[in-house]
Amino acid sequence: MLNTIFTADMAVALGYMLALGVTLAILLAIANRFLFVFEDPRIDEVDSALPHANCGACGEPGCRVFAEKLVAGAVSPGQCTVNAAENNVAIANFLGVDLGSQEKRVARLACAGGQHVSYNRAIYVGLNSCRGAAMVGGGGKGCAWGCLGIGDCANVCEFGAITMDKNGLPVVDTDKCTACGDCVDVCPKHLFELHPISHQLWVACKNLHHGEEAEAECEVACTACERCANDSPEGLITIRDNLATIDYSKNALASRVSIQRCPTGAIVWLNRKGETEKGQKAKAVIRKQALPVVRV
Repeated sequence: MLNTIFTADMAVALGYMLALGVTLAILLAIANRFLFVFEDPRIDEVDSALPHANCGACGEPGCRVFAEKLVAGAVSPGQCTVNAAENNVAIANFLGVDLGSQEKRVARLACAGGQHVSYNRAIYVGLNSCRGAAMVGGGGKGCAWGCLGIGDCANVCEFGAITMDKNGLPVVDTDKCTACGDCVDVCPKHLFELHPISHQLWVACKNLHHGEEAEAECEVACTACERCANDSPEGLITIRDNLATIDYSKNALASRVSIQRCPTGAIVWLNRKGETEKGQKAKAVIRKQALPVVRV
């Protein structure tokens, strides 16, 4: 009798479960019919041809979003400056659109004050990080705006585009740089900026002291002498807070003329590979060793 009752109870329970399962299946089928969001299968094809760096160089938050906008016709394949050229051509052919283009952007460092030209006023001992050093008296460097040289920017760069040179300064490889902005975010001195590669006139300094006061801490500091501003087309370069400032809306007027009389070489011309060219009047830096720590 007990077995019979138990079996009957099980049958009722199974019946309820079966009915519930069928009901839920019907509801899911209805929901799928009315709530289904179509995704163009071309998105997967385009996404597979992108570099998956998710670097943001194209202006989108990731490659998948960029692929969606490519298929929608909102952007052009050439806006991805990180992808191989042949892959962008393949995407353009696949979608039947123009390749388009976008000027490559790269990270620029506004400091040339390596250990051989810029003084340290204290020895920092602590966490091996620029951010850590900056929290302790600014890091010990005489120039409060200068690069601390510990290499947070190089460590955070996922593309191997930044290396530290023998004088403790970051060097950006423009071929590898994707303009992801990680170095911009991590630098506690705010020395990195992202610029189109056509911005070849550059002020490699952020020191806001004037004249001899600036040079006392760094031999290649901008001294606000105004020679670059006087030699340039009107409005291209102005002196603000004792620092030469370039108006890149007038970049078409930029030339090597602006750098020629800079006495410290603080304003430079960068070629397409990011290599630095100083003016004729810039004093030569021949010292190879680091300057001694001068305590105050």
